[in-house]
Amino acid sequence: MTATIPRSAAPTAEKQGPVTDDAGERPSRIRSLLKRPSFVISVLIIVWWVVAALGWQIVGLEPYAKTGDLLASPDWAHPFGTDNLGRDMFARVVAGAGPALLVGPLGALLATVVGGTLGLVAGYYRGAVDTLMMRFFDVILALPSLIFLIVLVGAFGISTAALILIVGILFAPGIARIIRAATLVEMGKSYVTAAKLQGEKDSRILFRELLPNILPTLVIQATLSLAAAVFITASLSFLGLGEQPPSADWGLAINENRIYLQTAWWTVVFPAIGVASLVVAANLIADNIREVSR
Repeated sequence: MTATIPRSAAPTAEKQGPVTDDAGERPSRIRSLLKRPSFVISVLIIVWWVVAALGWQIVGLEPYAKTGDLLASPDWAHPFGTDNLGRDMFARVVAGAGPALLVGPLGALLATVVGGTLGLVAGYYRGAVDTLMMRFFDVILALPSLIFLIVLVGAFGISTAALILIVGILFAPGIARIIRAATLVEMGKSYVTAAKLQGEKDSRILFRELLPNILPTLVIQATLSLAAAVFITASLSFLGLGEQPPSADWGLAINENRIYLQTAWWTVVFPAIGVASLVVAANLIADNIREVSR
């Protein structure tokens, strides 16, 4: 996060635009990211899974049809082998990216919007508003995640919309706390005081002045939440609380085939690699953004 340019504290001074990075600094950060192999490879992994989730039907993959022998080992016809019903594991792993990239990212986006907004408001107004929000978030964060997830699933069901809402509720408090801390740091800077003296509305200060300066922190938290949301989505399916058969969801595939791990390892390993690749890629992207933003 870069230093901001102080404003004049005089109420009659000409209003200035939001305090943001220097004109050449943002392109410089992007160039720095593109020079990092771990960042580029991670982005390519996520792009691959997005393309796979959107295009598996176009290329004619059949994840739900029996196309080979039961539990056949990987070969040229079936690169990832087949499962206990004779379905092609390559087709199912590719199609399984769809549920992971629907619930996870949308849930992370919801958590980022809600948590980011609440964190901004709590850090800006402080006082009773801040105390009330933080104590409520403390209660949510103190609950065991698994029990909390089961309670939410029982309350909202296991539809796609409900799962997105559950992921959003689960991650919003953590994001809110971090954005609140970043907002409190910015509140001590002169440009916020100048904006208040100039009579700017609270909404403008929040979203035109403060938000641009804490945006790198928000992007990092959004990316980390994406990684965690993908893992949580797969975990819910593994527990039978997410996607249901005959879905090709990775977590569900791991659960259905775990009894064959010793005799048909490919039915578990390849879906697990799908989950791991997305989670690790998102975490590496967040780490690179954090390092470049310092």
